[in-house]
Amino acid sequence: MPAVRPVGDTLADVDPWDERIAAGYDATSRDRFAPDVLGPTVDFLAALAGDGHALELAVGTGRVALPLSDRGVRVHGIELSEPMVAQLRAKPGADAIPVTIGDMAAVEEVVRGHGGFSLVFLVYNTISNLLTQDAQVECFRNAAAHLAPGGHFVIEDLLPTLRRLPPGERFVPFEVTRDHIGVDEYDVVNQRLVSHHWWRDGAMVGTFDSSHRYAWPAEYDLMARLAGLDFAERWADWHRSPFTADSTAHVSVWRKPA
Repeated sequence: MPAVRPVGDTLADVDPWDERIAAGYDATSRDRFAPDVLGPTVDFLAALAGDGHALELAVGTGRVALPLSDRGVRVHGIELSEPMVAQLRAKPGADAIPVTIGDMAAVEEVVRGHGGFSLVFLVYNTISNLLTQDAQVECFRNAAAHLAPGGHFVIEDLLPTLRRLPPGERFVPFEVTRDHIGVDEYDVVNQRLVSHHWWRDGAMVGTFDSSHRYAWPAEYDLMARLAGLDFAERWADWHRSPFTADSTAHVSVWRKPA
């Protein structure tokens, strides 16, 4: 999806998912590969997939798809960025994961001969890379169209940290370490934010900006209803911790009626 980079007091559209970002994506997301993060994610999704097929929207470099496939789940993917898919294709086991290049809100059908997917999923806040409400609604509709009756749609998304935003301010730091500084820039009127990243790897310094449209869980529930899906469950994380007013993220599940 297009990102937005601040230029003075304006916002300019750019596409960040190029070869440079794809090449370093796994390294800058290394915390997401930790066993205590990735293991529960795969366990959760494998249980919902059962003996059926799974479709990952925005499959990326295969962080989740590959271990899920290793568990015996037949995984397909949709991905807009060809450089990200090139990183996936260089990994062992990638041949078992067919990938359709395209927009996860617009790809009408992934070739299948199994009557639909038992699981469609979208992890790591990627629903927010769709920058309009219309695009997010279409993503839900596309997920529902790919599901078999009784199948589940799962998203993982961060909640906006608006309670940390002082009146009149628009910047909230979310990580400040020796090697990474991350700051979110909020546009509360339009439910948009830009995540600004500064990375240091040895003597190398890099920057990266990604744009997001944030939404609250209740808005996603309405999108699901518009797509013909029923609410199933919501958790604070993949460990199935209770979702509360203090949760910083959510894992939400909707079901297509049988």
